[in-house]
Amino acid sequence: MLAWTKVAPRLVDVAAGRSPADTVIRGGRWVNVHSGEIVAGTDIAIAGGRFAYCGPDASHTIGEGTVVVEAENRYLVPGLCDAHMHVESGMVTVTEFVRAVVPHGTTSMFIDPHEIANVLGLFGVRLMHDEALAAPINVFVQVPSCVPSAPGLENAGAEFGAREVAEAISWPGMIGLGEVMNFPGVASGDEKMLGEILAAVSAGKVVGGHYASPDLGPAFHAYVAGGPADDHEGTRMEDAIARVRQGMKAMLRLGSAWYDVAAQVKAVTEKGLDPRSFILCTDDCHSGTLVHDGHMDRVVRHAIAEGLRPVTAIQMASLNTAEHFGLERELGSITPGRRADLLLVSDLPSLAIDAVYGRGKLLAENGKLVADIPAWPYPAEAKGRVKLGKQLTAADFAVAAPEGAAEAKVRVVGVIENQAPTKALERVLSATDGYLEADAAQDVAHLALVERHRGTGRVENAFVSGFGYDRPCAVASTVAHDSHHMIVVGTDRADMARAANRLGEVGGGVVVISEGKVLAMVELPIAGLLSEERAEVVAGKTAKMVAAMQACGCDLNNAFMQHSLLALVVIPELRISDEGLIDVTKFEKTDLFV
Repeated sequence: MLAWTKVAPRLVDVAAGRSPADTVIRGGRWVNVHSGEIVAGTDIAIAGGRFAYCGPDASHTIGEGTVVVEAENRYLVPGLCDAHMHVESGMVTVTEFVRAVVPHGTTSMFIDPHEIANVLGLFGVRLMHDEALAAPINVFVQVPSCVPSAPGLENAGAEFGAREVAEAISWPGMIGLGEVMNFPGVASGDEKMLGEILAAVSAGKVVGGHYASPDLGPAFHAYVAGGPADDHEGTRMEDAIARVRQGMKAMLRLGSAWYDVAAQVKAVTEKGLDPRSFILCTDDCHSGTLVHDGHMDRVVRHAIAEGLRPVTAIQMASLNTAEHFGLERELGSITPGRRADLLLVSDLPSLAIDAVYGRGKLLAENGKLVADIPAWPYPAEAKGRVKLGKQLTAADFAVAAPEGAAEAKVRVVGVIENQAPTKALERVLSATDGYLEADAAQDVAHLALVERHRGTGRVENAFVSGFGYDRPCAVASTVAHDSHHMIVVGTDRADMARAANRLGEVGGGVVVISEGKVLAMVELPIAGLLSEERAEVVAGKTAKMVAAMQACGCDLNNAFMQHSLLALVVIPELRISDEGLIDVTKFEKTDLFV
């Protein structure tokens, strides 16, 4: 993509009629996100991948080689921006993620590759960075800030500090510092976290926020004072209001498992806050959602259904995002000089997208990708990253009861459907032959974390409630935010061992096993996080995985996303890590037994 400085003379000549445009789109209804209006009878002229003219008549820009497209009164909508997301949640590479979302109107992505960073370090970030630069749409990369996310409470495959941040943020295309998840560290003035933020701010970059606490008292204010400029972790209307009042951008997310738009958008629709301080994003979307339900188009439709004016919802997914990242002269609107990213939309409230243009090129039409986007190869060094250290057995997943006890009260991780937080529950479990058992009647399953970065053979055991498994089974995954060890949930310890060993054999992924039989598997050989296959193939395997989990009794919406977050030790209340059970309200280890 040529810089505006390189093409500005031509844009001027095209707008003046002295030079022909590459493409002219005639007779559309211009969704102008700057003025908040829809302007009928608008023509758009494109040259050098950028908008040159937006007005009532572009006939003076049409020459012998100009491609003319009749909009036929359809809406001209800016390409959609995802302000905060993790490609790895789709289980595919950047290239395959782009292939999946372009037909849904996404033309800009702001990605935080902290998943691969926790496995491969700067090497993994650079792999994604280089792939992003080659994409046919705008993919901006943030430097992961929390590797690991909670030092002292977990151990990842790498460790970042101010030095690593300063190095990576100098790479071309790096847009800022990724979500600062260690909010207690920032609020307490932790030298390491403030050093990373200082490195980003000194480089003129935006600092992403992640304040995953309902406490809006002094700790919240201290966090804001520490530099984060946005936050996507709000779940309540008061969360959005508090962030906006403090000068942050409230990022409202709708992902595969996060439904946080409806409650927070009321700050605009009911309280009347300025919508220009609100941004839409997805955070995490798995491949099934991308292929079957959509991406940012899904978020915008949802926001409209929750009461936003269509133009306002589109602003939140285009111009607001561009301005937040200092890119309003590059993208986010259909106006002269900006990258020619636009959608032809036949119905605005339902965002029925007929065609998608990126940098002036037709990329998708009628929901189908028409651009040729070749696969991006990953080196062998990015694979073979599941190191168990030994062959695991059922005994590795057993929890011994207190000596001589027939039962014991234990702390249990309680899953909350469609939300990232968990509950800290307590349950009484019975013992057999000296070991505590899962209890389907109480919806309590075994939970284990298997260390997989250094091959220590270490297994930490606990219990979880909320999945509903009611038959002998186990689900294992090397997608386990954020340190990405292996998480195993099951009702049968032998199946748990089989599942863990199987993932060790294939180099990572997700597997569902019941009574010794593999019901479904998604192979993820790149860092144990990403597939080498097309998004449609991964979506098909993911659908089988979901069906297999349901066959084992799980009716939880987006159960795998919940499974993958059981080790996320930066979101309350209770999690598991390679250090044991973690109380995330106090940010300290806690005992399994009450």
